[in-house]
Amino acid sequence: MATVLLDVVTAERSVFHGDVNMVLVPGALGQIGILPHHAPLMTMIEPGELIIRMGEEEIILAVSGGFVEVTPSV
Repeated sequence: MATVLLDVVTAERSVFHGDVNMVLVPGALGQIGILPHHAPLMTMIEPGELIIRMGEEEIILAVSGGFVEVTPSV
């Protein structure tokens, strides 16, 4: 199964780093689903829940804002 490398970083520290199956991000116009091979993207994050899915496991992080950047696979 394909994965995407996710880094969640705050001003103080790295909160999460690892390969995941999907990320759901609260965006300005609604929730954005990011899957492996997603097109490059940069957008603002709104306050809400950042949902990380790894197989059957789900991690939910509260976010107060920021931005998300999706870059091409290398």
